[in-house]
Formats: sequence, C-alpha cells, structure tokens
Amino acid sequence: MDMTAFFKLHSGLDREGPGHPDEIAWAVEQVGASGAARMLDAGSGPGGDVPALRTAMPGATILAVDSHAPFIDDLNARFADDPQVTGQAADIMTAQGPFDFIWCAGAIYFVGVTEALSGWRAALAPGGAIAFSQACLFRPDPPAAVDTLFEGYPVTDEAGIKAQVAAAGYDLLATRPVSDAAWEAYFQPMETRIAALRPDADPALNAVLDDAETELATWRAHRRDFGYLLCVVRPA
Repeated sequence: MDMTAFFKLHSGLDREGPGHPDEIAWAVEQVGASGAARMLDAGSGPGGDVPALRTAMPGATILAVDSHAPFIDDLNARFADDPQVTGQAADIMTAQGPFDFIWCAGAIYFVGVTEALSGWRAALAPGGAIAFSQACLFRPDPPAAVDTLFEGYPVTDEAGIKAQVAAAGYDLLATRPVSDAAWEAYFQPMETRIAALRPDADPALNAVLDDAETELATWRAHRRDFGYLLCVVRPA
C-alpha cells in the first residue's frame, strides 16, 4: 500500500476507526474508574474518542499517543485549550505510566492482544484496567470476502480473544460487540472523503480508495459475521 496515498485519504477525518460515546461510557462503568484518573488513549488517531473519554471521566488526565505525528498535531490543535489532554507522537507500547485506565480502539490489532496486554502491564497502576477493541469473527466459516479482507491476519472468535487475554495473565471483566452506530461513525465520513478525492486521484490513491470502499462494503454486507469485540480486562 502507498502510505502517502493512505494518509491522504485519512487526513482530516475525525476518527481512525469505529467508535461511539456509549461504548466508552460502558467500558468506564465496568472498571469503576473516576476522579483524577490517569488515562492513556493508545492509538488515538486525531482524537476521535477524546471527547467521550473526557465526558466519561471528567476529572481524568489523558495522554493520547499515536505513531503518526500529523494525527497528534491535529489532536493537540483540537484540544489546545484543554489542559487535561496531551498528545504525543510515539509507539503506543512506549507510553510511560502509571495509568489507571488504558483505552485502545482498534490499534491492538497491530501489536497482538497477548503482546500488548503483556507490554502494558508495567504501565498500569495498581487496580488499573484496559479496554480494547479487536477484530473478531462472530460466526464460524465466514464468507470468502471476509477472509480476503483480513489477508491472512489471524483473526479469531470471542473464545480465541479470551484465550489471548488469559495468556497475558489478565481477567476478562466484560465484552460486547462494537455497535453498528460506531462503525457508521467511521465509515460515513470516509465515504464523503472518498467521493471528494476520486475526481483527481492518481493510480496510487485510486488503489487506496478502492481498498477503503471494499472494507466498508464488506462490513455492511457481512456485519453479522465479523466486526470488533470490545473487551475490558484487568491483571489477574
């Protein structure tokens, strides 16, 4: 994939993956975090989840980390007047704690569930918890289009994700599928962006736009077969 073209598509979008305030509120409720909590938004993108995280934990300080510096530039500009939000361009596994709560919407996909949870253990404060969403098969034997979408990525079902959590030495507190509303909050602005870029797209950008359209079309056609599973965990 041409990364310049990829980031041209994603530039200016409010979020880099599915998300909805109700899911953040639900995750925070599971762990009972409140007050002056220290929070990490790992893989924050341009900060699409930050307003909901601020609402769910009004007293918390948030360190938002993403490896793509332009996303962090956008985030820091967006929240320049909020002293409780700080953006940092860095690897999500290098953030220094301690954190009472780590939120990771979709980005754990690039590290691996067991690997990320194991790596973050030292960054958690005593009693701290992690909420993450990960690609998940909701039905066995998914259609070929779903297999093609993941291109050999070892996507598994809920039982497989639970096993990965246990392998990292964590207890699974709660799970729920990421909602259709959360997916549309990501895909609808993406569609608008694709339409705006198409008329002047070069071959590299056209290929990226095609891939994005395939992703959203596959999810809409097979949303009952796969999606993301939102998991809330705590070290055992």
